[in-house]
Amino acid sequence: MLVAKHMPKGPKGQKRPADVISNAVMVMKIATGETEELSGAQLKNAAAVELGRIGGQARAKALSARKKRAIASHAAKARWSRKPQARRGRAK
Repeated sequence: MLVAKHMPKGPKGQKRPADVISNAVMVMKIATGETEELSGAQLKNAAAVELGRIGGQARAKALSARKKRAIASHAAKARWSRKPQARRGRAK
């Protein structure tokens, strides 16, 4: 049984049908122009994007330089402590 986290995604993160037949039918409909594939920009709510920008700027203003530095340091440690992941689709 497929769970939502295992749903196939298109090249730009679009959701695809889980089974092979439905996926083939959807690709055929997109190729023939019967249906239109939604891009990432069309899937996002413009108001939510704007509020996200405003919230990020407000948070940056509210934080002190010391707190920003601590957050950045913590993020860098987390980022560099992980093992490097193999790149998909590239030959070694």
